[in-house]
This record gives sequence, C-alpha cells and structure tokens, in this order.
Amino acid sequence: MQRPTKRLTRTLVCAAAVPAVLAVAGCSSDSGSGSADGAKQGSESKAPSSTAGGAAKKVTPATYKELPQACSAVSKKTLGDLVPKGDSKAGASDDESTRASCSWSSLDNNGVKGSQFRWLNVSMVRFDSDVNRGSGDKLASAYYAKQVKDAQATEGAKGVKTSPVSGTGDEATLVRFDNTYKEKKKDVTSKQQTVVSRVDNVVVTVNYNGSGLAGEKTPDADDLSKDAEKAAKEAVASVSHAGSGSSQSGSPSASASKSSSAKPSASASKKADDKADDKGAGKSDAKDDPKDK
Repeated sequence: MQRPTKRLTRTLVCAAAVPAVLAVAGCSSDSGSGSADGAKQGSESKAPSSTAGGAAKKVTPATYKELPQACSAVSKKTLGDLVPKGDSKAGASDDESTRASCSWSSLDNNGVKGSQFRWLNVSMVRFDSDVNRGSGDKLASAYYAKQVKDAQATEGAKGVKTSPVSGTGDEATLVRFDNTYKEKKKDVTSKQQTVVSRVDNVVVTVNYNGSGLAGEKTPDADDLSKDAEKAAKEAVASVSHAGSGSSQSGSPSASASKSSSAKPSASASKKADDKADDKGAGKSDAKDDPKDK
C-alpha cells in the first residue's frame, strides 16, 4: 500500500512542474520574438533617417572659376580713346580669382585753354556656388541689383538716369548722372557713367567719368556713355575668355572613359577567342578570323 502512494506523489509533483516549465519556456519565447521584432523595427526606422541624412543638397556649379587680369580687361586701343596716356593702378585684393579691379586716370592738358580729365575703373566680383546660400548665378544677380541701386543713390548725384544695356552679358544697366565739386574755388561738373553687368556668376562694374578743367568745356554725357558701354562689353568678354574649366574638364573624362571601356572589351574578346582555340578539336579557326582577312 505504501508503494502506490509514493508513486502517486511523484506523478503529482511532475504534473505540477510541467506548467512552470511551459510558462518559463513561453516567457523566453516571447522575449526572443519581441527582441527580434524590435531589432527589425529599429532597423526599419533607422533606414529612412539615414537615407534622408545622406541626401546631400545639390546646387548648380558656378560657371566661371577665375577672373581675368583686371588691368588687361579692356583693350589698349579702347584705353587710348577713353583715358589717353593714362596710368593703370591695380586695386588691392586678397584673392584676385574672386575680386579684382583696376583704374586709369588721364589729364589732357591744353595749357591756358584748359584740360580734360578722365577716370576709368573696372571692377569684377566672382561668386562661387554654395549649398546653403545658393548658386553662383543667383548670388551674382543679387549683387548686380545692389550695385545698380548703389550707383543710383550716389551722394551728390543730380539728374540720375537709368537705362538697360544690350549685348553685354546676361544683364546690364547704365546709370548716369552729374556730380558737381569744387576745383580752385570754381564749380566743376563731372559726368558720371556707371555700367553694371552680370555674366553668369561674375559681376563687372565700369565707372567712367569726365570733366573739363580750367575753363575747358564739360564733355558730352552721351559720348561718355557710349565709351563706358564699350569698355563694359570688352570687360565682360574678357571674363568669358578666361573660361570656367568645367566644360573642358568634362571632355577628357568622357573621352578617357570611352577609350578605356572599348579596350577591355576588345582584349576580353581576344582572350575568349584564344581560349576557344585552345579547347578546339584540333581545327584552327584563325582563317575565319576577320582580323586576318
């Protein structure tokens, strides 16, 4: 009678232990599944953020990478007409590839008949593209507009007139006015002409003024305007001639990639033919090769 009792006791103990094991197994199974799902969800949630973070901002590259020499931006012939025998003076600049200027002054002294004074200044400012500020063209256009407004608001300017200039870069404006100053206790009227031009990411500003001294007559404003526009067109052309280098750098790369992609194909096909010949059944296909014909 004692043996059945002990056997029943063991059975009950084992039966009680089974649910506990199953419970533990169930908890560990849920925990593992949850961890896997969590890792999966975590990786999925990270994917969009990494993609968004890796998408860099794009901006159109600047066309011009350098500026021409400012003192050579206008031809010698034009300088001879605008500022006869004028001496050039380059402006100070920390980086002439970004900002450059040059000025010329001329005094045609006719003795007791008076003198004609002329002053010419050419300045160029180049803008690089920036992912935060915008393209070089956009920055240059904003600076162009500011230069025009500054010319119109020149202190002491009288009779300000503004007109567009054609055939000079992407956009160009002429601002002309009179400015009076004292010369040996006499009033002297200076005819000021300012041509502001933009060619892609470069702004060219030409200032040209003339005045008659010691009784010499004041120069004609229309003539000075034509001269200023001529100088501006030459300065803009010099910027274009300086080149950007962007289009030129692309050509060799394309050519190189074309030649490099062609050669491996020819070499690979030749090697394939050689292997085929080596594995042939004793017959040579060399006679059928178009290269031998």
